[in-house]
Amino acid sequence: MLARQRQNTILEMIADQGSVRVATLVRKFGVSDMTIRRDLEVLAAQGLIAKVHGGATSRDGSSTEEPGFVTKSGLQAAEKEAIARRAAAMVAPNSAIALSAGTTTWTLARQLVDVPGLTVVTNSIPVADVFHQSGRSDQTVVIVGGVRTPSDALVGPVAVAALRSLNVDMLMLGVHGISPRVGFTTPNLLEAETNHALVRAARRLVVVADHTKWGLIGISTIAQLGDADTLIMDTGLPQEARDQLSEHIEELVVVDPVDPAAS
Repeated sequence: MLARQRQNTILEMIADQGSVRVATLVRKFGVSDMTIRRDLEVLAAQGLIAKVHGGATSRDGSSTEEPGFVTKSGLQAAEKEAIARRAAAMVAPNSAIALSAGTTTWTLARQLVDVPGLTVVTNSIPVADVFHQSGRSDQTVVIVGGVRTPSDALVGPVAVAALRSLNVDMLMLGVHGISPRVGFTTPNLLEAETNHALVRAARRLVVVADHTKWGLIGISTIAQLGDADTLIMDTGLPQEARDQLSEHIEELVVVDPVDPAAS
């Protein structure tokens, strides 16, 4: 069995059982203790599992950890660029779209500055800055107000009230975690409420997320998997995860960070 196949099987076992022990994996695969530990190191480095003494656990535990925007912007940069290019191709000139907060949507914003006649609704300060700096007179950016989070999102009652009266063609939603059990999640309760309002304002929901979001669960659910019309992720997503997601989502698009046209 190839290392990648073994690692995918380990991910499936952790998803089913919540945790695995090195000794159990050694017996199952008939390989050395060192080989299994290397597999776990690879998966942990990708953010797919959490290593513990003697084994590994799922990262499914409810989380309120919210890294800052600068910290997150340097992670999985190639994957985010590929996802952003594919998402940008879905945006038509003269349309009205919403972009949630997040580093993937920020990367997407940089792909959208050349789309003519675009109207953008966002609760993200960095996303709004991208369009402001482009200086295009034919684009309109609507920024909702609210309380600023560590990820530079504007959230809370003011943001929700502003979104209630708006309608957009499409929402490009970034998320903290994706789980078949609880759907798309965030570690910030107020951000979840604001994202709910963004979802309600859009006729079509497109979720953009790199593969490390699979298996993570934030404290609050934004939407169920079936609420997304399209989910765009990268080729680091295990096949088992692709199969599960395809059961719930109408269109799963998987892009290659090396070749963004691949799917």
